[in-house]
Amino acid sequence: MKNILVTGSAGFVGKNLVATLRLRDDIALTTIDIEDDRSVLSAALLQADFVFHLAGVNRPQHNDEFHTGNTGLTEEIVEALQKQGRSVPILLCSSTQAAQDNPYGVSKRQAEEAVFAYGEASGANVYVYRLPNLFGKWCRPNYNSAVATFCHNIANDLPIQINDPNVSMTLAYIDDVVAAFLQAFDGQATTRDGYVVIEPVHTIKLGEIAELLHSFKASRKDLSLPDFSNPFTKKLYSTYLSYLPPDGFSYLLKMNVDDRGSFTEFIRTPDRGQVSVNISKPGITKGNHWHHTKNEKFLVVSGQGVIRFRKIGSDEIIEYKVSGDKLEVVDIPTGYTHNITNTGDSDMVTVMWVNEVFDPDHPDTYFESVERGA
Repeated sequence: MKNILVTGSAGFVGKNLVATLRLRDDIALTTIDIEDDRSVLSAALLQADFVFHLAGVNRPQHNDEFHTGNTGLTEEIVEALQKQGRSVPILLCSSTQAAQDNPYGVSKRQAEEAVFAYGEASGANVYVYRLPNLFGKWCRPNYNSAVATFCHNIANDLPIQINDPNVSMTLAYIDDVVAAFLQAFDGQATTRDGYVVIEPVHTIKLGEIAELLHSFKASRKDLSLPDFSNPFTKKLYSTYLSYLPPDGFSYLLKMNVDDRGSFTEFIRTPDRGQVSVNISKPGITKGNHWHHTKNEKFLVVSGQGVIRFRKIGSDEIIEYKVSGDKLEVVDIPTGYTHNITNTGDSDMVTVMWVNEVFDPDHPDTYFESVERGA
């Protein structure tokens, strides 16, 4: 059992790291944040077997707070570790700004130098990360993250401001950052030029981010899903959802209702088809049509019924009994007229997938009864 210390545990990175560390059963975790007394930090350092040093200052009221909160605190930590005479590994959360000569960058670079010097003097493993802009759940909007601000504002029907949509941003996703930290903790860090590497890193224009976020919001109305084969889009969508207001998690779907039951579209995608929910009243038969190219999958999740097929030009009727008691997907092949009948005493609920979004100009749907003469 290792004793782990995390400074800056209430910050964006710290909160995500701590939430993940708490899932492990091979560590004892101590967290320190800005409101804690320095004596608490000193006591924690005496027990620490590994230090995640994430605490820092990036938006102070006065520039001298950069040195105190970044350089000074780091020097205090490494000096305390040196006095113990133990080689305690330390991971420092730095910034790409450390390469700049502004007050923040200088204070982060000096913090790096203190950690590297400690590693050389003590023989301890040290891991320094120069992080780019970050995004993900729990990042504070209207602070120092354009992505967090955009997500929050768009999700809450507030305007966003973009001065130059062509500004290129280099971003890392918080889960990838945490994963990299844990790789270092487990002795599997990848370093380049002395710094630990965060992979992957995403480069995208500010205007493109805004367009994606607006499309996420619109997806509730057009029932679309983003292209999740794009890693950045997948991560940004997860981030966006975390900024929904508490009363905005749900949204209504348009139910097409008649005396037979209802039919409701749920999801539309340009390349993965469309998903709908069909509810049939007892004794009701729906369908009696066939397709040239369009194909479907039916899954009865409640109630019971029968799906019948007849190949065009044939007299043979094929039957599949279906029930919510036994979840079974039935493929609807092309060239077979088909229908589905509720044979139970309650509503039958069927999840239906079709390989293409319905096009009224090219429906590829031809009505023909499964039962000849019906």
